[in-house]
Amino acid sequence: MNPDLLRDHERHQDARADDRPRDVPGDRPRDHVRDLSAALAAALLVLVAVLVGTAIQHRHHSLFVGWPPVFAQWEPHVGPGTPAALAVAVAVVAYGPALAAQLPWRALLLTVWGTAMAWTFSLALVDGWQRGIAGRLTTTNEYLTVIGRFHDIPATLRDFTHHILSHSPAPWPAHIAGHPPAATVTFVLLDRIGLGGGAWAGVWCITVGATAGAAVLVTVRVLAGEQLARRAAPFLVLAPAAVWMGTSADGYFAAVAAWAVAFLALAVTGHRPRPAGLAAGLLLGLTAYLSYGLTLFAVIAGAALLLGHRRLRPLPYVVAGLAVVPVVFTLLGFNWWEAYRLLITRYYEGVGGTRPYGYWVWANLACTVLIVGPATVAGLRQAGTAPVRPQLPDLRGGLRTPAPQPRLALLVFAALLALLLADLSGMSKAETERIWLPFAMWLLPACAFLPRPRTWLTAQAVLALLLNHLLLTGW
Repeated sequence: MNPDLLRDHERHQDARADDRPRDVPGDRPRDHVRDLSAALAAALLVLVAVLVGTAIQHRHHSLFVGWPPVFAQWEPHVGPGTPAALAVAVAVVAYGPALAAQLPWRALLLTVWGTAMAWTFSLALVDGWQRGIAGRLTTTNEYLTVIGRFHDIPATLRDFTHHILSHSPAPWPAHIAGHPPAATVTFVLLDRIGLGGGAWAGVWCITVGATAGAAVLVTVRVLAGEQLARRAAPFLVLAPAAVWMGTSADGYFAAVAAWAVAFLALAVTGHRPRPAGLAAGLLLGLTAYLSYGLTLFAVIAGAALLLGHRRLRPLPYVVAGLAVVPVVFTLLGFNWWEAYRLLITRYYEGVGGTRPYGYWVWANLACTVLIVGPATVAGLRQAGTAPVRPQLPDLRGGLRTPAPQPRLALLVFAALLALLLADLSGMSKAETERIWLPFAMWLLPACAFLPRPRTWLTAQAVLALLLNHLLLTGW
């Protein structure tokens, strides 16, 4: 048989929604019951967070969210994006698994990007153009409110830390004070090239943020194999996280961080280690200057490094790239460590010091359930059962490559560990449905372990549509 025809036949077989691939856990009744039980337990966690949070808010008014545990208001509504969102959801559920198995790899990446954009734009437009996209980044605490204060970027960076504390002269709004200045400088530069205003900023965040799924796919393919990457593709498109990816600067942050790990994975697996290593280091450095909390991406990057079979060769290039952004901002007068110290002070002087840690340390996880969906919860359960195959010396003295399943499990559990560290830090009390988008993108590949993908894709789509149509989110 012609090898190309044989490959097409195998991909067609993998595309059947109810088939069980070779390296995916068994499609057994007991597995279905356990997956469903995990999803129901996660739903119960959300319900308890809603009920307990509502009681705390009514009694103490200490949560500062309108619909605990989510920063949102209860407001059932439809909008111009509703028909498009329904159409995208139906199309991905019906054709996503088959197309993911059959498309050429580069076409698949472009399709994932394009479809993720369509899904995110349509969900955002449920709230209308102004409220859903153009006005999101122009509100009181958002980045575009301070564009005029960056007319001299070096001077503003030298003076940046003097305005972090809430009692300082002309204090920065919450999001500017809460992030290193690369976040704000991004929108300043967009304004300088003629893409100013909330509409362009919103389009930028959605368009760039939608590439995060493609970056995760690249990483999964080189570290855990193409079959698992293809199975994860529809879930990276139809994620409930898209409700907050459009429009939030954290969607843009998620894409930068995702591509940093993707380039690192390419570098440590021998795919052009010099340019890939430099790109990985450059983006990792930028990630740390977009959000302080994303320094925890070192955990995910460490997992990618561990899974690579050429770990040492690209490291000098990674380190060289990693130094670029910190050196530039330091030379321009911004002190990252001093800014972070002042941010901690401001955080506890504001609502961060009032919001109860005892509630948010577990309610944050309920927010995570809402952004990753029931399929990811079930996928993480499946990942936990992935057989652990120890690395043993081969005949040449090297290390054998573990099977794809535990490799992907290691990657997603590294992301889960980073998220849990952020949770325990106490610096992410509430609003994590937005703040943790960069980590959430790396939990979604766990869905590759699931049999019967259409059923789980339907659950993901229904959750996203309900969230966007019943709640008016604050981001």
